[in-house]
Amino acid sequence: MESRIRVLVAKPGLDGHDRGAKVVARGLRDAGMEVIYSGLHKTPAQIVRTAIDEDVQVVGLSILSGAHNRLIPEVVAGLRAEGATDVLVIAGGIIPEDDAAALRAEGVAAVFAPGAPIHEIVDFIRINAKRLD
Repeated sequence: MESRIRVLVAKPGLDGHDRGAKVVARGLRDAGMEVIYSGLHKTPAQIVRTAIDEDVQVVGLSILSGAHNRLIPEVVAGLRAEGATDVLVIAGGIIPEDDAAALRAEGVAAVFAPGAPIHEIVDFIRINAKRLD
């Protein structure tokens, strides 16, 4: 039996706007994925711990605060330190293209801009997430 893809949707840092993260979480759920939503104001360490504890295949980080160059690499490094090198990390929010390229070079699989169609995020996850069958 094929298991559902487990996704953690997380809001790192002090960013208090989560409407987009909730829309994405619902879209992923409606596409048949199992979604865990972290809530607001999580530290990178809390996000890593939740990803490990929940045994997710994907961590989706939503950030609008401008702290993406610090917080997102901390999550990626924390997952690596925990041996979770097969967890797909994606990001979304207000992230300039130059910064998005740097994040991809550090291990973020994709960066989605505001307004990205949910089906593009779903398709990307389905193609790239390691499935635990």
